[in-house]
Amino acid sequence: MEDRTMEDRTTDTLHARFVALHRQPHPLLLANAWDAASARLWQEAGAPAIATASAAVSWSRGYPDGGALPRHALIDSMRDIVRVTDVPVTVDLEDGYSDDADAVADLVAEVVSLGAVGINLEDGAADPERLAAKIDAVRRRLGPAPVFINARTDVYLRGLATGAAAVRETVSRLSRYAAAGADGGFVPGLTALDEMAGISAAVPVSLNIMALPGLPPPASLARAGVRRISTGPGLFKAAYAAGRESASAFLQGDLAPMFERSLDYSEMNRMLSA
Repeated sequence: MEDRTMEDRTTDTLHARFVALHRQPHPLLLANAWDAASARLWQEAGAPAIATASAAVSWSRGYPDGGALPRHALIDSMRDIVRVTDVPVTVDLEDGYSDDADAVADLVAEVVSLGAVGINLEDGAADPERLAAKIDAVRRRLGPAPVFINARTDVYLRGLATGAAAVRETVSRLSRYAAAGADGGFVPGLTALDEMAGISAAVPVSLNIMALPGLPPPASLARAGVRRISTGPGLFKAAYAAGRESASAFLQGDLAPMFERSLDYSEMNRMLSA
């Protein structure tokens, strides 16, 4: 791992670094990992921070996305990722795996105690007040403990509104979440630069979006007020698509694809050695 002092690895320091990454002239490019190996590889590739994606973590543990991941599996995956990385880690908690705000706050307190400096919480199709209550409960539960709360709204992803109505609804929700204590607003499915600009100018949180096919380049997104771009489950799908193709070729007697793009055994051991 990188040669950093113990002070550099404290939660306060990692949190400060993570917050600063949202205040650069260019957006934070956040690669989503799902286990220790992927997290360490992304760090080696230059990732300044690591995020998890609920879909990728769930699939890697043998569960569908959408609240099916057992709490112990989530915690085990998160603990492994923190163990092998030196950069800030933020964890996707879906809707907090509960409708009870205090239970969500307890879960957030646990992941923060294990080293996470950021979390994602989403509203889905629920009443926005439910997520606002969860964010408020997290802030009350943690007190001064540093954690970057990224509030995800699914207005675009679920098609809850379109056009100008989608912008208004997104602004309304993110403003409510900011008032409850959110630091960032995640709007997956948002792809139009003019709508990004309208939303970012109207909300007091760092706007972040998910990488999707055809998305404008980061420089254009920065001018529209985007502060963070994450891959979601994209890297998982790309990695496993390549693995499936290699396995299919091997099972048909063709060994070549498996070795065309292969990680080095010794390098992997080096990266994952404490």
